[in-house]
Amino acid sequence: MPCLNEAETLDVCIRKARGFLESHGIAGEVLIADNGSTDGSQEIAERAGARVVPVAEKGYGAALLGGIADARGRYIIMGDADDSYDFTNLLPFVEKLREDYDLVMGNRFRGGIAPGAMPPLHRYLGNPVLTTIGRVLFPSPCGDFHCGLRGFSKTAAKRMDLRTTGMEFASEMVVKATLFGMRIAEVPTTLAPDGRSRPPHLRSWRDGWRHLRFLLMYSPRWLFLYPGIALMLGGLALGLALLPGPLRIGGVTLDVHTLLYAAIAVALGYQSITFALFTKVFAITEGLLPEDGRLNRVFKYVTLETGLLAGVGILFIGIGGSAWAFTSWSQARFGPQEPRDLLRIVIPSVFAVLLGSQTILSSFFLSVLGLRRKQ
Repeated sequence: MPCLNEAETLDVCIRKARGFLESHGIAGEVLIADNGSTDGSQEIAERAGARVVPVAEKGYGAALLGGIADARGRYIIMGDADDSYDFTNLLPFVEKLREDYDLVMGNRFRGGIAPGAMPPLHRYLGNPVLTTIGRVLFPSPCGDFHCGLRGFSKTAAKRMDLRTTGMEFASEMVVKATLFGMRIAEVPTTLAPDGRSRPPHLRSWRDGWRHLRFLLMYSPRWLFLYPGIALMLGGLALGLALLPGPLRIGGVTLDVHTLLYAAIAVALGYQSITFALFTKVFAITEGLLPEDGRLNRVFKYVTLETGLLAGVGILFIGIGGSAWAFTSWSQARFGPQEPRDLLRIVIPSVFAVLLGSQTILSSFFLSVLGLRRKQ
């Protein structure tokens, strides 16, 4: 149990957990990961028969990381020390763990949420929205991403290499277990109003944003790749339609000004796609994401040399187009020209110079990121 000033409810939580272990003949311990309590929670925990592990680094995730690292059991069940979870009914978690599930999640929406146990903002907006986003970004079977009562094997925890120190720790565990292909089960659990007289540590909007930010950062496809592809395809389609001449749609005429925006859309889309590659390679290198077989197959053919050749080829196309525009201008004795005609040469040429240069620089950067992977 993570603990920060839980003197009002800590004793009853420990007694319930110890009672569960004794009544079912389970060899286990109750471990309190104390995050710097100043209300005597440490003494209360020790008197109730729990083992206290002090964790200096602040944060919900930091406290849990410290407790998990110091836990002696083969299996670990974590839960808040505010008496909102039923520590007398943990057998469904234990049974699933004994069936070799790596992560067993509680689901409060299936088990029952007592009146007043969860604020309406969390019950009807925060949890459902963030859980839905999580399930869209990652193929997770979990219907309650933020349930604080969950069980897992210590081996699975080590493999997940959990790192976040705040409330987003709850999302990190689900996401990593999913990405690493671990066996995940879900059991119904109940949620009761907590027994504290003080406000909870959770801050709805701040911690909700931290969860959303984490989900996006762990999905380069949705954060960078898919928006980049959409921008590139849309910009290319519009640009190709405008290159021959103005495009009339109903009473609206699109011309070179729109062509410029189309070129910018393609450039931004291309940059977003390269960011997706950078992020994926970095995350795999640092152990944040598992190896991706498809990406490895791509990198067999997409090397520094092929990237440089492609970049130089695109760059020369841009230089050639610029030379063509310069020749056209010289034929007019460097005087005024019809902007519409000249810009249809200049915009694609400048765009090709930009795209070729970006391809060359991105190829070098990807090679730098890949150095550690090769080692």
